[in-house]
Amino acid sequence: MTKQPAVDDLMAIIDSRYALVVVVAKRARSLISAQQDEESHINPVTEAIRELQSGDLRYYRVPQTADK
Repeated sequence: MTKQPAVDDLMAIIDSRYALVVVVAKRARSLISAQQDEESHINPVTEAIRELQSGDLRYYRVPQTADK
């Protein structure tokens, strides 16, 4: 079993804990939906965190526009 990265290490990649949770959760959901036909023993959340840490998973913050 591999050691999970510390949240502080991941915060160097993503600037807020909320964004970190949302990005990892969305990627984990997409991994789960892709694996429905296959039986996999890899935790999708762990895989999403590994992808984020290795740079394979990126996110972009959409600029907010002022409502007029």
